[in-house]
Amino acid sequence: MFSFISKNWKGTPLVSFEAIIKLIGATTTKKDLTVSARLDENDYLKGVKFTDEDIEKLHMESHHLHPKWNYTILPKSD
Repeated sequence: MFSFISKNWKGTPLVSFEAIIKLIGATTTKKDLTVSARLDENDYLKGVKFTDEDIEKLHMESHHLHPKWNYTILPKSD
């Protein structure tokens, strides 16, 4: 949907989070797909580093197209 969102806000100044959320929410496609968005105001830890060993423990499934960029993290299978 990102391409549709980008087309929708093309040329519009992104001056606030509210403006961005409204532009995203106003995005639709010709097949009537819609987008919803909300601002996540939770606090998150910064600078958390994961080792290669941590990443190897994840149950990840790479996608065919650009597998280093596109993947799904699946629940652990016991």
